[in-house]
Amino acid sequence: MNRMRSLQARLAVGIGLLVTLLWIGAATLTANLLRHEIDEVFDATLQETAQRILPLAVIDIVGREEQGVTQRLAAIREHEELFTYVVRDRQGRILLRSHAADPGVFPPYDGTGFRQNGTYRFYHDAALRGSVTITVAEPLAHRRMVAREMQLGLGLPLLAVIPLSLAGIALGVRRSFRPMRRLRDALAARGARDLSPLSEGDLPSELAPVVGALNSLLDRLKAAFEAERSFAANAAHELRTPLAGAIAQAQRLQAEARDENAVQRAGEIEATLKRLTRLSERLMQLARVEGGRLNADRPGDLRPVLQLVVEDIRRAAHADRIALSVPDGAVLSDLDPDAFGILCRNLIENALRHGGKETAVSVDLTADGRLRVGNDCEPVPPEVLARLTQRFERAAGAGEGSGLGLAIAQTIVDRAGGALILRSPIPGRETGFEVEVRLPLARDPA
Repeated sequence: MNRMRSLQARLAVGIGLLVTLLWIGAATLTANLLRHEIDEVFDATLQETAQRILPLAVIDIVGREEQGVTQRLAAIREHEELFTYVVRDRQGRILLRSHAADPGVFPPYDGTGFRQNGTYRFYHDAALRGSVTITVAEPLAHRRMVAREMQLGLGLPLLAVIPLSLAGIALGVRRSFRPMRRLRDALAARGARDLSPLSEGDLPSELAPVVGALNSLLDRLKAAFEAERSFAANAAHELRTPLAGAIAQAQRLQAEARDENAVQRAGEIEATLKRLTRLSERLMQLARVEGGRLNADRPGDLRPVLQLVVEDIRRAAHADRIALSVPDGAVLSDLDPDAFGILCRNLIENALRHGGKETAVSVDLTADGRLRVGNDCEPVPPEVLARLTQRFERAAGAGEGSGLGLAIAQTIVDRAGGALILRSPIPGRETGFEVEVRLPLARDPA
């Protein structure tokens, strides 16, 4: 993913660049101001040096016995002389100069004030009506060296301050986006059917309208799904009474009819009505598991529920075809017993309906919460196997099935946080079809 598409990254980079430019601009402006101030200080020093030396030089020159002789002041000790000077008479003869002064560097006196060439800055002054002049020189290299040191003094701290500022900006922006990451994680952790409103607790004012609009959308989606489930459940429920009446009428017609064809037609009508009744029951189950609560308040043992469902199905003329196996110890789960009963009934009836008429259906519940239901049949192709948990999807030659049994089982397992696995053929065999459900077990109180 391109990180620059991230609002957090763009905000951090933008603020970081702005702060960096501000730091550099402030340092540059400060350096220029300081350089101007330093030039004023050095100019004042040149002027002060001239005004201090010139009176002393005049006293020394006036008291000499021999005029026009150049006197060079000796250095008391070795040192770097940044300011040099020469004292001259009206004719330009050098009467006095500092020990490091180079006469060739000093320009002729042309009036009081500052002068500058490519390498030096000078200050001229005069006394005794211009009969004695002084010129003080300072190398410009000295000023440039001071300016560089000043720029380094301002720039080097920035090498540490700017990275620290960028790190602080990145950390601050990341902390500011923490509510958005929490919102993202809360949405990612939701199940496909969780339409409960999002919390608006500590959201920033910029994000609160988005969450409000999202909650409004979730409410509308929830209302639409509730209306859809309610319609399916009510329609299936309302169909039960007229279907039962129609079945009774078909059975009565069979009993009263004398024509063999009429009896056969009445039997077909009865079979069709019974299929429609089973379909309405499946629709009611689907509506219930999609809209109901699938977690019980307290964990319960799944074995009695499975045994009760198996016994109920056995009483429906399938007594010899179900091989049930349950563990000795309790299998505790938070799954609602009614939902688990619907799951077991759909899987077992599906196996009985689509398995061989003379072959047993194996129903195994293990201590680790795995329910396996298998039946003998021709292997189901992988491409068909992948679609069997979709609504109204049936394998070829599936007979009277409604195509909802595995879809209901998949819905229950998904909402309960389990897993449903289809296998064909059964592992270790060349034929058969097996459904394995990994049920959520109750958490250990310890």
